[in-house]
Amino acid sequence: MLGRTANDLYWLARYVERAENMARLTEVGYRIVLLPRDGDGTHEEWRSTLASAGCAQGYFAKHEQLTTRDVINYLLFDFSNPSSVKSCLAAARRNGRAQRTSLTRDMWESLNSAWMEFSNINPSSVTAGELPRILDWVRSRSALYRGALLNTILRNDTFYFSQLGTFLERADNTARILDVKYYVLLPQIEMVGGGVDNVQWGAILRSVSAHRSYRWVYKQNYRPWKIAEYLILNQAMPRSLRSCYDEINISLTDIAELYGAKPACHETASSTRRLLARGNIDNIFQSGLHEFIEDFIVRNNRLGNEVAEAYHFTG
Repeated sequence: MLGRTANDLYWLARYVERAENMARLTEVGYRIVLLPRDGDGTHEEWRSTLASAGCAQGYFAKHEQLTTRDVINYLLFDFSNPSSVKSCLAAARRNGRAQRTSLTRDMWESLNSAWMEFSNINPSSVTAGELPRILDWVRSRSALYRGALLNTILRNDTFYFSQLGTFLERADNTARILDVKYYVLLPQIEMVGGGVDNVQWGAILRSVSAHRSYRWVYKQNYRPWKIAEYLILNQAMPRSLRSCYDEINISLTDIAELYGAKPACHETASSTRRLLARGNIDNIFQSGLHEFIEDFIVRNNRLGNEVAEAYHFTG
């Protein structure tokens, strides 16, 4: 496969996953903004949401203050934000059109219709009551594309590079949610176990579709260290760092078998997976959760760069 083709397919998958992740982050931010609170902190959750998304610098370059409408517009509709849902869907469609012959009809139609429908939404018409429906729609369209990919594409390099892009993006998102949300939302001692505390942690779990499954696995109320363990080390949780790196290593192994070579990115992925497989949440907390997540994000970014170099991505 040409490097340009691999690049487009890899980034197409990342853009679709990023659009979904942006919708998830917007939902959790909006849920927590609605919580009752004392003082002037009503909009401060939006600050952590922008930081999680890597969009804070761009937002404050355009806006002096945090307002719910401005943040939602920036995260969902603003073309000047390269990570907005609209920007991601446009980029995914552009890459898909460039590699139209590599996609199945179902994949292309789900991608194309998602862009056309979303581009017809007027941002000024999005009310508080309408927002949850739009965010649900974004997630459902991402799921539709993923379903088309999994059910219609040949298991060849098109599939392998798409899977690789999806799970690298997903791992990055889960790590950022953990890092920023954990420190911003960690409540004062007198709030631990209270109603607001539980709603906050529930919102974090909902942002990665883990609200009900956490209860199923742990059968207890929310505990920060258990939530961290679940999102970092639990192999069965499909958005955990461990699960993402299991999938990343499977994809890289398939690519290696197809191309007959294992460049440096394979060892980077394997070493990160070993780190997660051997991980212990008590040790992670003792050494520092923030430091662990920072190191993981650096590793994940390095892997993305090594993949691009190894397989001659361009553009």
